[in-house]
Amino acid sequence: MSRLEQRFADLKAEGRAALVTFVTAGDPGYDASLAILKGLPAAGADVIELGMPFTDPMADGVAIQLATLRALNAGQTLAKTLQMVREFRVDNTTTPIVLMGYYNPIHRFGVQAFVEQAKEAGVDGLIIVDLPPEHDAELATPAQAAGIDFIRLTTPTTDDARLPRVLERSSGFVYYVSVAGVTGAGSATTEAVSSAINRLRRHTDLPISVGFGIRTPEQAAAIARLADGVVVGSALVDKIATANDFDQAVKNVLQLCSELSQGVRKARVG
Repeated sequence: MSRLEQRFADLKAEGRAALVTFVTAGDPGYDASLAILKGLPAAGADVIELGMPFTDPMADGVAIQLATLRALNAGQTLAKTLQMVREFRVDNTTTPIVLMGYYNPIHRFGVQAFVEQAKEAGVDGLIIVDLPPEHDAELATPAQAAGIDFIRLTTPTTDDARLPRVLERSSGFVYYVSVAGVTGAGSATTEAVSSAINRLRRHTDLPISVGFGIRTPEQAAAIARLADGVVVGSALVDKIATANDFDQAVKNVLQLCSELSQGVRKARVG
């Protein structure tokens, strides 16, 4: 089993959802970002999404756009992001890491080199928001051939006619974007999320993680009662933006992660 498969299987056996945390690699600087990355599992993160900074993050709201700018201004590159994963893996061989971002930096890096180095570094999955299934040959096919899961985004506007195509070669888990719009947008009602999850389960046996607009332990708990995973990104990134220094940024992110984890863990099901 892949690390993602193993993690979701273990949590299902425990009767709870996964806390999936998103942070941008290199934000607010390499050392602080690495400290956050290394600290997230102990703070309760079950799966980590690590954003690959890109100059045109069209699917992201203000919080993650600013995080991307901070990272790029601090000198973050795709090569450094892969190095962060390598350094994380020195002490942690069990927590899944998913790289999330856009295709352009990977294309410029070289797909074959990227896939090889990502696998070697210990990357478990990819979420590439601007590569639809019609372009699987670009990256999804070589990544999956190397043993890296390719995770698809589904949205409220992904209808039943489109879903089979989107999910056909998905692996790892399905990321349900609960509201139409950019990251950090308002949250959906639990009724809408429940209905969407039921619809998705008719099309796939993969774990379903829900994100966008989840900011508090209470919101995380509500989604954890419905989904296999709860994704939180902008709320964590905001803790970096409002910190006075790097040390406080690390402390504040890990504190919120711990609080979110407690919310998710209290929402045990089964």
